[in-house]
Amino acid sequence: MPKSAADVLKDLKKKVYSPLYLLHGDEPYYIDKVSDYIEENALSPSDRSFNQFVFFGKDLTVPALISHAKRFPMMAERQLILVKEAQGLQGIEQKEMQVALENYAKNPLTSTVLVLVFKASADERKTWVKTFDKTGILMTSKKFYDNKIPDWILEYCHEHGLKISRKAIEMLVENVGNDLKRLASEIDKIMLNLRIDEEINAQVVEKYVGISKEYNYFEFQKALINRDVLRANQIINFFASNPKDNPLAPIVLLLYNFFSKVLLTHATQDKSERNLAVVLGVNPFFTKDYISAVRNYNLSKVVQIIGEIKKLDLKSKGVESGSLSDGEALREMTFKILH
Repeated sequence: MPKSAADVLKDLKKKVYSPLYLLHGDEPYYIDKVSDYIEENALSPSDRSFNQFVFFGKDLTVPALISHAKRFPMMAERQLILVKEAQGLQGIEQKEMQVALENYAKNPLTSTVLVLVFKASADERKTWVKTFDKTGILMTSKKFYDNKIPDWILEYCHEHGLKISRKAIEMLVENVGNDLKRLASEIDKIMLNLRIDEEINAQVVEKYVGISKEYNYFEFQKALINRDVLRANQIINFFASNPKDNPLAPIVLLLYNFFSKVLLTHATQDKSERNLAVVLGVNPFFTKDYISAVRNYNLSKVVQIIGEIKKLDLKSKGVESGSLSDGEALREMTFKILH
C-alpha cells in the first residue's frame, strides 16, 4: 500500500529506515522533502564520505545500480544510494532490467538504503514496483486540487507557528498558484522578515511577495464581483500601462473559471457554504465570493458575461481583434459586464 509523505517522514524522524524507497508522483514538493531528509539524515557526516552515493538516473545502468546496492558499508551501520530522476535509469523500460530490479527488491541488502526518486509517476501496475511496495516503501505524491491549496497554506503556517489571515491566503492562492514549492518558499521568505507574533496579513504578503495589493488580477475580479465601476477601470488602466507584466490570457482564464462557477451557483438550490464548496470544487474560503456575484448578477447576465469573456479570449488570440489593444479589449468587455 503506497504511503503518504507524512507517514514516511514520521518513521524517518524516529530513525526507522527501510532498505528500499520508491518516491514518485506528479507533486514534486513532497518527493523532494522526503528525499532531502533522507540525504541529510540517513548517515552521520563522518560516515558519508565512503557510504553515501548520489546519482542521476541517466548516468547509471540498472546492473550498475544493483551492484552498488549489494556492496556492504565501510565502517558504518548502513550505506545510502540515492538516485535522482530515476525514471531516466538506463534500461529501466526493458523487461529484463525490471526483472533484475524485482529480484533485488525481493531480497534487498538490509545495510543498504536504496532510494529511487522519480520526477514523474511510476506505473504501479509493474511487478517490480509492486515488489518495492511489498518489501520497502512506495510513496505516491499526488498533485493537490486547487481547492485544497488554502488548507495547505493554513497548515504550513500553523506548523511553523504562524498566524495568517483569510485575505493573505487568498492573495497567495491567486498570485502564486498551486506550486507548493514556490508557496513554501514565499511563506519562508515572509517568515524571515516577520516580527515575533506578527500575523501574515494582506499588507505583509504585498510587501514581501511583491504583489501589488491595489492592482492585480485578484483585485480586478473583486471589483467585478462588487460591480465597482471606478475600481475596475483604475485597475484596467494600470494593466494597460503595464502590458508585459499583466498579459491578457491569465485574466481571461481567471474570469472564465470564476463566472462558470457563478453560473453553477445559480443552478444550485442549496447555497450553504459547505454544499457550494463541494459542488463548485472550491475551498469554503471562497464561497462568499460566488454568493456575492449571484446577488449582483442574475442568471441571464451571467450567461451574457461568459459570452463576452469568450469573445475576449478570441480577440486575445487575434480573432476579430481589429485594431484594439489588449487594454482596450479588456476595457470593452468590462463595460459590457458592468452595464
